[in-house]
Amino acid sequence: MSGAVGAVVFGGLAAARGADPALPGYLLMAGGGLVLARVDLVCLRLPDPLVAAIALTGGAGLVAAASATGTPARLWAALAGVVLSFTGYALLALLPGSRLGYGDVKLAAVLGLPLGWIGWPALGLGVLLPHLLNGVVVLGLLAARRVRRDTALPFGPALLAGAWLAVLLT
Repeated sequence: MSGAVGAVVFGGLAAARGADPALPGYLLMAGGGLVLARVDLVCLRLPDPLVAAIALTGGAGLVAAASATGTPARLWAALAGVVLSFTGYALLALLPGSRLGYGDVKLAAVLGLPLGWIGWPALGLGVLLPHLLNGVVVLGLLAARRVRRDTALPFGPALLAGAWLAVLLT
């Protein structure tokens, strides 16, 4: 199963981004994201070392792409994506009754890097889609009586899937 998921994730990125010089960075982040999603599904945790590794590989990939294309100014848009995503998710995590953990906030900030690089539409979709995807999953689980309203569920996979879809759609 995970091989098929990996093939879809990597194949989708390659098809959507084509000859984009940032594609290696996206693929590195996606590989780390697949590991991180599995960990979150099993343990309900997003370990800082894994999140940091994704940030470093993605950042290095974008720096290399900026150097290769002579567009270092695009890195500012990527950093703005980090700041906006972090700020938005940190505020959501602070709301009373929020179920967002700070691992989710940190992962959202890291995913703001490639989304900001691509542009504002990608960042907007990348912030919105995880909530829509997670809502559909939660409603399905509730309807099937597999969870209750107070059951802790991972949000990392929805963050990663939403970012992936945003990259594909923009």
